[in-house]
Amino acid sequence: MIEMKYLVVVEEGKRGFGAYVPDLPGCVAAAESRDEVVTLIREAIEFHIEGLRKAGDPIPEPASQSELVEVHAA
Repeated sequence: MIEMKYLVVVEEGKRGFGAYVPDLPGCVAAAESRDEVVTLIREAIEFHIEGLRKAGDPIPEPASQSELVEVHAA
């Protein structure tokens, strides 16, 4: 099996954490803690890819990137 690394966006909200994968539309997770949401999104990615394989659909290559941009927010 090929190892792939997807960009995961983790966001903190009022009630916990959410995560999504830009390269895998619809692949999301939510949890009370950051550690838990990371575990759940990893499982969601694996499940999502398994579903794509079973359906005979192509597995999207990881393509999203991130960049921290510093700005003056005076």
